[in-house]
Parts: sequence; C-alpha cells; structure tokens
Amino acid sequence: MAHSHKNVFLKYPALVRARFQSTSLHFYQNRQLEYYAAKEAQRLSLRQLPLQSANYVRTELPVRIAHRLRDLQALPYVVVMQEGVAKVYELYWSAFEKFRRFPRIETLDDNERFCTFLRGLLDEHAVVIPNLSLGLSLASPHLPPDQLDAFMRRMLVSRISRRVLAEHHIALSEFFANRNLVTNGEEGHVGIIYTGLNVEKSVRRCTALLHQLTHDPSDSRPSVHHSIRWPGVTIEGHVDAQFAYIREHLEYIIFELLKNAMQATVAKHGKESDLPDILVTLVTASDSIGMRISDQGGGLLNPQIRSPSDLFSFSHVRNASRLEQDHLSPLRTASASPNGMHATVEELVSRWKDEWRQREDGTPLKNDPELKSAMCNIFARYFGGSLELVSLDGWGTDVYLRLPKLGTNLEGIEV
Repeated sequence: MAHSHKNVFLKYPALVRARFQSTSLHFYQNRQLEYYAAKEAQRLSLRQLPLQSANYVRTELPVRIAHRLRDLQALPYVVVMQEGVAKVYELYWSAFEKFRRFPRIETLDDNERFCTFLRGLLDEHAVVIPNLSLGLSLASPHLPPDQLDAFMRRMLVSRISRRVLAEHHIALSEFFANRNLVTNGEEGHVGIIYTGLNVEKSVRRCTALLHQLTHDPSDSRPSVHHSIRWPGVTIEGHVDAQFAYIREHLEYIIFELLKNAMQATVAKHGKESDLPDILVTLVTASDSIGMRISDQGGGLLNPQIRSPSDLFSFSHVRNASRLEQDHLSPLRTASASPNGMHATVEELVSRWKDEWRQREDGTPLKNDPELKSAMCNIFARYFGGSLELVSLDGWGTDVYLRLPKLGTNLEGIEV
C-alpha cells in the first residue's frame, strides 16, 4: 500500500499536495468528531418520525455524519484521494461542523432558519451519490469486494436516513405553517410519509410515466422515439393493498424496475406485432407488502454478471462494468453538475427525456443503470425490506420486492 501511495504522490504531486492540505488538517485531529462518533445513532421507525422535533434533527444528524467520517478515515489513503471521494469527505466535514455549531432551536423563527439551513445542505449534498460512486468505482482495485460493498451500503443508506430526517422535518414545518396542505386524494400524508399508500396506484402512476416517454410533447422534432411501443402492465393479486410508507422511495423502486423490464421486453420482442405484458403481482401479508414484477425480456444473461445480485455490487470484481467508460462518464457528468443526483422519480423521467434529445434516433443513452439498480436495493432495505432478482435466462426475469407493513420496523442499517 505504501508503494501505491508513493506512486500517487510522484504522478500527481500538485493534485495530491492541494488535496492533502485541504484534508490533512482535520483528518487525524478529530476530538470533536470522536466525541460525536462515540455516540450511538438513534434508529427510528416510521411511526416515530412524525414525533421528532427540530432539535432531534439538529443533534442526530451530526452523529450520523460523524460515523460516516470515521468510515472514510478508515479507508486506505489512496482510496480517500480518489476523484470524488475527497469531495465527499470535505462536504461531510463541513456539514458536521455546521450542525455542531447550530444553536438550539427555541422559537418558530429559529425553526424557519433551521429549515432554510437544511434546504441549503440538501442541495449542496446532491453531488454526493455520483461523486461517491465515481470515486469508489475508481478505487475498486484497492479494496476487496466485500469491504467495498459494505462501505458503500453504509454510506448510501446513511445518506438516505439523513435526508429522510431533514426532508420530513421540513415537510412537517411547512404543514404547520399552512404552506403544504395538499394531499393526494385518499392518500393522506404526514410530512413525507403517506399513511394510506395505495400500491396499485403507485404502479399505475409509474406505468403512465413510462408510457408517456414514447413521446415528449415539448419536442417538435420528428424522431423514431415518437413511435416506440412499450409493453402493457397487468396488475393482479391484492390490488387494494395499502400501507404507511415513503411514497418517493416506493415509486423510485417501481419506476426503475418497470423501466428495466420494459426495455428488456422491447429489446427481445420489439419486432413482433404484440409485446408480452409485464405482470405485477401484489400480496398483502400480516407484516409486509410483497410485489413480484415478471417480464419476458430474456433474463439477465451477461458475460460480466455471474449472479443477479452482482448488479447491486460496486466492485469491478463482481460487476466489470464499474470500470467501463459507459459507467464512469455519466458519473463524472453528474459529479460536475450542481444538480447532482437526488434519486427521485421526477429526476429519472427528466434525465431520460434529456438523453432522448441527445440522440436523433431516439435510442436512450446509457445513464448508469447499475447505480440505479443499487439504489433500488438500498431503498428497499432501508426499513428492513428486501429486493431479489431471479433470472430465467432465455425467457425473462422475476423481481421480488418485500417492504415492511405498518411502519413498525426500525431503519435496517448501520446508521
């Protein structure tokens, strides 16, 4: 490892010196960080979230950030110096210091300032996912696959947990101030939590968004993508299934899984007069909601993927595409953009439309599907759920999603 460090310093002396000067001051001198990292993060259930106060968020977030800074510091220094990773370290350290110094919230005006502060950090940290994914992809040769995947899982799920706390508090504050009283029909919500989330409606919303992508009304240019056919979606089983959950998380997963199923189906059956439907089966159990998405898109047969679970891996050993330019280029683009990556359905739709506009023949550009698949897995596991893929190579793929019901599960993560 010392030899690797030496090569880095010899090859990029100015870059390493600049990054070293910006990070070394607080990389090993961490009295405040050690104080916060020694605390245990308080895991939550969905039912607990609405009861939390601004001061809980103010004191809990620096603890969770401190844990992740400790994880970063435990990496080999050659990894921390990778493109993207050093940027994330600096963002986390800055946020940690800002939270640590934010005064106790005593009044509604204090809370308004705190919400403004949170919104600013949420926007600033939108670049974390692409920077982290880029840096760890480049660092893959320096870390064993198990260690790399465990680290990325902790980093990404902990990031979700912090954004949930911040966004939920902001939403509750806006509701209290009578600025966000709109509910979506019978799917009422408390903050960002939908208390009666109808799963069939979420599937139909995502299906409609995907079918609309065959034509962009704002684009008047004639192109092939206006006539692209997507397969239909048939929903069966417990179609009245409802539960309390974060709608954005559920629909991000459904949208991405349906999109993958539709693309695979078109690739295999696009020249046929009729495309086989995607079959979505919903099941309600006493403590969970289950969903199976079945397609006839030929399966996941791929010389780079030995197991379906390797699609969720960030290591090039398990997923060789991690070091390919088709993977790295969109990450570099997103990393350099202040918009970053928010991991929302709206963002997925917007980026797909942008990709289509960049191709006259209407074929979407590859925009890191491996990262989106990994994010689906992370979202599913956040409150103790699961996401499993079964490939019937030559026929199609079955995806099994299970999410806890009633919001009684604690965050299923190392927060």
